[in-house]
Amino acid sequence: MLILGIQIEPRAYKLPSRARRKKAQFWNAGTVLERRNSEVTAPSVSYEGHDCRMVSSVLARVGDKWSVLVVMYLGGGPKRFNELKRMIGGVSQRMLTLTLRGLERDGLVTRTVFPTIPPRVDYELTDLGRSLREPVSALGGWAQAHQDEIEASRAAFDKAAG
Repeated sequence: MLILGIQIEPRAYKLPSRARRKKAQFWNAGTVLERRNSEVTAPSVSYEGHDCRMVSSVLARVGDKWSVLVVMYLGGGPKRFNELKRMIGGVSQRMLTLTLRGLERDGLVTRTVFPTIPPRVDYELTDLGRSLREPVSALGGWAQAHQDEIEASRAAFDKAAG
């Protein structure tokens, strides 16, 4: 299977001994794993010219909830720190600072300091950051389109798990 340009091959893993001893069942999308079925297929990554750690770190950065919101709000143009903080709501000053620094480090956001009193700092998406808006919007659209199915699946899973 090819995911994000990386070849993924299935590989079997044994469940931990504690999990094998339990008689409890694990249910997910119609699949029941019992004590007698203790091998689980997990992906094995083939490194064909790709650094999967890099892909993982980028996906972790752009996929966290605060980064997604910052990218979407900055898509409307430059914003000041407190303006972003008010727009996002629920984010702490420290978390927003860390998120903006991470996005700046990855080249997705630029930070411009204006020599005024008090100092004025604007944050703006770079070209690379603007190119991220489309896939992030598409993922959000997918999540909204399948929200009912996901909620039904979660409810069925929670009911089966007890």
